[in-house]
Amino acid sequence: MSQENKESSPLRSFGRRKGRNLRPTKQGLFDTLLPKIEIKKIRSREDENESSFLDFLPSPVLPLWLEIGFGGGEHLAHQAGLHPEVQFIGCEPYVNGIAGLLSHIEEHKLNNIRIYSDDARDLINSLPDNSLERVFILYPDPWPKTRHHKRRIISREFLDSLTRVMKPDAELRLATDSADYATWMLERLLAHKNFKWTAKTCEDWLNPPAEWISTRYEQKALAGRPTYLNFIRITDNG
Repeated sequence: MSQENKESSPLRSFGRRKGRNLRPTKQGLFDTLLPKIEIKKIRSREDENESSFLDFLPSPVLPLWLEIGFGGGEHLAHQAGLHPEVQFIGCEPYVNGIAGLLSHIEEHKLNNIRIYSDDARDLINSLPDNSLERVFILYPDPWPKTRHHKRRIISREFLDSLTRVMKPDAELRLATDSADYATWMLERLLAHKNFKWTAKTCEDWLNPPAEWISTRYEQKALAGRPTYLNFIRITDNG
């Protein structure tokens, strides 16, 4: 990559791509199941020569939900099992996390999940207007050091991109165990004209939303008390 391209490319909002080597069973799913459900080529809205992400979906007319950074896949698989009438796209670059989701898909025979294994912002930029009915961003990397805050996925530019692809009244659900990142999220979402916070009392951000499932991350690795934020995508006129 040229120096010019390096400087123009957005900073990664995620960390490492791979941990320890996969066990043979999970490697087998990586080799056989992933190619069937992975979204590999993303067509920009200006490029007519590449495949559209719609080519990878079972049906272009069913509701579409997106989870960005699905970790080990427990929450995404849980939602997909509860909502077989909904199509799901999960974005996760971490190989071991993808392998975890593949295991859930195989175990529960889920056929309504597609996987994008790179930067979620590239996928979002390829989506048609008003295509998403719900978006989950659960425990994104908080990038706690001040010099790394520019890598946080929640930004004005990112929220502008979500505004375009989310339908009116679509839900944006977030969770974080970083008090600093919770404040960061709220500042940017409350300042954005196209998102409305649904909370009425403090219980609304201290308790998980309906259909929540506690993941291994929550049980073992939480750094602090979680904050749950639910926003609705609104029009400019509210």
